[in-house]
Amino acid sequence: MFLEITLIKSPIGRPPAHRQTVKTLGLTRLNKTVRHRETPAILGMVRQVSHLLSVKQVPEGEADATE
Repeated sequence: MFLEITLIKSPIGRPPAHRQTVKTLGLTRLNKTVRHRETPAILGMVRQVSHLLSVKQVPEGEADATE
């Protein structure tokens, strides 16, 4: 499974750890969407900044077709 992660709220004014987590996920601007494989590390990062993100699960076959 893949996760489709979109930044929907700005990390400005958030704790430095949250800003770094958003950057590590590859989200550099609002409404940017990235895809990551569903791993424990990624799920932990998503949980930490879930209030800033929109997350959708994408089946593996679908993720490959749209890239």
